[in-house]
Amino acid sequence: MADKPMAADRSAGARSPQQHGSDGVEQRGRAEATSPAPGTRRPGGRTARTRAAVRDAVLSGLADHGYPGLTVEYVADHSGVHKTTLYRRWGGLEGLVADALNMAGEDTWTPPDTGSLEGDLRELAREVVDSFSDEAAAAAPTAFVAAAFQSTRAAEALHSFYAERFSRCEAVVARAVARGEAAPDTDAAALVRAVSAPLLLRVFITREPIDMALAEQSAAAAVAATREGAYTRR
Repeated sequence: MADKPMAADRSAGARSPQQHGSDGVEQRGRAEATSPAPGTRRPGGRTARTRAAVRDAVLSGLADHGYPGLTVEYVADHSGVHKTTLYRRWGGLEGLVADALNMAGEDTWTPPDTGSLEGDLRELAREVVDSFSDEAAAAAPTAFVAAAFQSTRAAEALHSFYAERFSRCEAVVARAVARGEAAPDTDAAALVRAVSAPLLLRVFITREPIDMALAEQSAAAAVAATREGAYTRR
């Protein structure tokens, strides 16, 4: 499963510029009440380009310094977006990191379709290995996970990212059910968690290396448990 959340987005609410004149307060209130979320205006235009530049800066900062070392000033310097704009549109560091995860969830990733449940789960497990076995490639996604322990907004965004991934994996279970490889009430999210869990335990808890042999073992164990109905909804 593309377990590597690699995109950045700005999730703080956008606010209208300061208004002048006797009706400024009223105009500002109306603008703030109807302002869309950051990055939703003029898709494909300047907003999208700015959002991508900020995302890249957030990813670079997370990879180089981790969440504790990332600052709005760093993002401003590396994205070319003024610091006051970052605060106005993203609200601060938490908003920048949370939106990076939101942007990661906007990709076109689809789960594998190998023709068998075991093959699909094996490919999902291999994607986890690809994402985290290389230190350089794993730097940003690891920092995202670390940020989720220090920021409520980052935690919520990470949860949403994986909830979307699990939702997409429902197709894997649906195909397995049609082939008679899984019970109709198999929980896709529980099954995918079971495939990833042994790998992520080593990455984040015991700090052991992971490889393709372990990916195949995790997939085989999940398939065996599925056959016994371990992941049926109760």
